[in-house]
Amino acid sequence: MTDAALIAVPGIPDVRPGMSLPDLLVRALDAASLRPAAGDVLVVAQKVVSKAEGCVVDLAEVTPTEEARRLAPEAGKDPRLVEVILRESTRIVRVHAGVLITEHRLGFICANAGVDHSNVGLGPDAVCLLPRDPDASARAIRAAVRAAFGAAIGVIINDSHGRPHREGAVGVCIGAAGLEPLHSLVGRPDRYGYTMRTSIEAVADELAAAATLLQGQCDEGMPAVLIRGIPIAEGEGEARRLLRDPALDLFR
Repeated sequence: MTDAALIAVPGIPDVRPGMSLPDLLVRALDAASLRPAAGDVLVVAQKVVSKAEGCVVDLAEVTPTEEARRLAPEAGKDPRLVEVILRESTRIVRVHAGVLITEHRLGFICANAGVDHSNVGLGPDAVCLLPRDPDASARAIRAAVRAAFGAAIGVIINDSHGRPHREGAVGVCIGAAGLEPLHSLVGRPDRYGYTMRTSIEAVADELAAAATLLQGQCDEGMPAVLIRGIPIAEGEGEARRLLRDPALDLFR
């Protein structure tokens, strides 16, 4: 294996609705003399994808429903924000002071359906939603990079999620293109000859988490990270494959 490297892509401007994020990324890579090569993976933060695609809601324009008003005191949230969360969710998993755990329309179990105030920059009442189709967003970025540099790379859209039984948030893959998100080790021997029986590696989540270390969570302004030197299998992507079948989920 060659030496692995994670490189934060500099020079990406403050993203606003209507901007072409694939074009912004291509220009930033070119300006930084970062030429993607086959096998590289570009990890892009969900927030800039959502903002570019207009997945932003002004709470001043939201009228909460009766259900949102009922849940707001228990959740400790603005009823208008609760209304937006409910619109993005298929069901409520848990309500607790300060947080709503829901199943997002894309299938993710996460806090507040991924609806977030941070790093939106479009007014005090503006909140950001997850992209409508993160896999499609990843495919568009991959196509733009391939057209500009002639390289078939993998693309991951990542977001920060909390985890059951663990403190802190980590980056996870919510959209992917050009790589297999899972890598099965079943049937392979370990270094002592034991045959692996159940091990499946969530490669896309591991890459998403690694990139988060450089992207940051506050004012770093580094929403894209180029990862190279990590062996990946080329594939269609589809972050949904990372979701466990509820029938096999011991916690549901």
